[in-house]
Amino acid sequence: MVGIVHEQLSLMAITRREVERYVGHSDESNLYFLADDQQGVYTVIDVPHAPHQYPTEIVVMARVVGDTIVIDEDTTDKPLVEALMVNAHIPREKIILAYQGEVVPVEAS
Repeated sequence: MVGIVHEQLSLMAITRREVERYVGHSDESNLYFLADDQQGVYTVIDVPHAPHQYPTEIVVMARVVGDTIVIDEDTTDKPLVEALMVNAHIPREKIILAYQGEVVPVEAS
């Protein structure tokens, strides 16, 4: 049990770090990082300076469930799945791309 908890905490720290790297700003908007460490949910949202220009939207969102990272949204040109595999050496089989229709196990919903 201790090993499972340690692995989940480690995956949460890795996921948090990799998602947070998407934060930034431009002339049109700011990208903000939001985190819920208790639930293992990490996201970056795009908030326009002129709200009527386009709506606020989720840029990337991932959550840690057990020993799996579920990516619920990724609208970037530098996919989070690649960052997790290259930067953090997370095996692809530990990552679910829910936004591409990959099945999320019931216990991960």
